[in-house]
Amino acid sequence: MKLCLILICAALLYTVSAVKHVYLGLTLCSDSEREGIFGLDGEEKWHADFSLEKGVMTLPQFADPATYEEGTYEGAVNNIEICRNNLGLRIKGYNYPPIPKVAPQSSVYTKSSVQLGSKNTLICYIIGFYPPHVEVSWTRNNVNVTNEASLSRYYINTEDSTFKLVSTLSFTPEEGDIYSCSVQHTALDRALTKTWDVQVSLPGVGGSVFCGVGLAGGLLGVAVGTFFLIKGNNCN
Repeated sequence: MKLCLILICAALLYTVSAVKHVYLGLTLCSDSEREGIFGLDGEEKWHADFSLEKGVMTLPQFADPATYEEGTYEGAVNNIEICRNNLGLRIKGYNYPPIPKVAPQSSVYTKSSVQLGSKNTLICYIIGFYPPHVEVSWTRNNVNVTNEASLSRYYINTEDSTFKLVSTLSFTPEEGDIYSCSVQHTALDRALTKTWDVQVSLPGVGGSVFCGVGLAGGLLGVAVGTFFLIKGNNCN
C-alpha cells in the first residue's frame, strides 16, 4: 500500500466584481506516482506531463487561458522532489501512519438521448474517493471492453480534499445490450459496479388516447341527442 502526500501549494480566494474565485496549485506524490496541477474554480488549467517532460495547457485557446511562464514545468519537478522528501520524513516521524480511506461513489448515464443505431457515449462519473487511485473497467454484455474506454485525470474536490474522475465509453445502442462500469479502490471490499441497459422509450401515446376517448365520447353524445330528438318528433 502506498503512502501519498498532497501539498496544496497555493489556494487563494479573491474577488473580482463581487464574484469569488478559487485558484489551486496541487502537488501530489507517492513512491511511484506524481502529479502537478494548476486550476481555477475546480477546473484544471495546466498540468505537468512528466512522461513528455513538459507542461500542458488543458483549457482550449478560445477560453483565453492564462499562460504559464517558462520554468513552470521545472518548478513542478522541484516540487515533486520536495514532496517526496517530506513524505519520507513523515513516514519516519509518524511511524508509517495508516492512509485515510474514503470509498468512491459512481453513476452511469448517457451523453445524449438514446436512439437505436445512433452513436452515443456512456459516462461513468466517480466521485468522493481517497487516496487518488482507482481502477475502472467496462463490460458490454459481460464482455470486457475496457480498452475501448477513456479515463480522465484525477480532479480534487476543494471542499473535502477527495478526488473525482470520469471514464467514457463510445457505443452504438442496440436493443437488449447491457453495459457495466466497475470501480476498484482500496477503501472498497469489492468492486463498485453500476449497470446500464439499452432502454428506448416508445413515442408517447397518452395525449392521443385522451383525444381519442374525448372524440368518441363527443360522437356518442351527438348520437344519443339525435336519437332522442327524432323520438320526440315522432311522439308529437
